[in-house]
Amino acid sequence: MHKWLGYIPLSLGTLCVLGCFPVLAAVTEYHVQLKDHLFFPSRITIPANQKVKLIIENQDNTPEEFDSFSLNREKVIFANQKATIFIGPLQPGEYNFFGEYNPNTARGAVIVERQKLKMPNAH
Repeated sequence: MHKWLGYIPLSLGTLCVLGCFPVLAAVTEYHVQLKDHLFFPSRITIPANQKVKLIIENQDNTPEEFDSFSLNREKVIFANQKATIFIGPLQPGEYNFFGEYNPNTARGAVIVERQKLKMPNAH
């Protein structure tokens, strides 16, 4: 057996860890609170074509179900608990969500916008 064959698993494992790390670090978090059966903020603006993490904190004494047909997500959030929901990457547009147990009050939207290019200053 050649000496260098023993280094292949370590090298492939190292490449996977190094190659995967930037993807994990790039996920942006957005925080939403649920209080008195209302989402705060009720509108969240996120960039297009990026995966993001929604952290929803239910401050009510009753459970609520985060529900969105357009985001294809459902998640029960128990009283005084937090839940994490990953969404995206999404195309520009508006994606509505609501609390299934209080649909008349617990309403909101994720607004997905194309990022604006920064133009260099002309001198």
